[in-house]
Amino acid sequence: MRKRIRIIFVVFALLLAALVVADSVGVFDTKPYREVPHGNHSHYVPHDRDPNIPISDFPTRPPREGERITPFGEIVPDTLGEWW
Repeated sequence: MRKRIRIIFVVFALLLAALVVADSVGVFDTKPYREVPHGNHSHYVPHDRDPNIPISDFPTRPPREGERITPFGEIVPDTLGEWW
């Protein structure tokens, strides 16, 4: 009986660890940008950022509704969602 409980506990711990790792990598993140802590503030960086642009060039506020962050660090109106 103890062996069965031990196996159940190990399986549960492994599943929990896998869930934590998946969340930290961003598997469950649906936003088109991620928040990068930088000292006492954060920068908001799109997933498709230009690697030649330093993190400090990206905005320190998230984009508002109807806005998006370009790969170069600018907040611009989001025209991709328009249907007309």
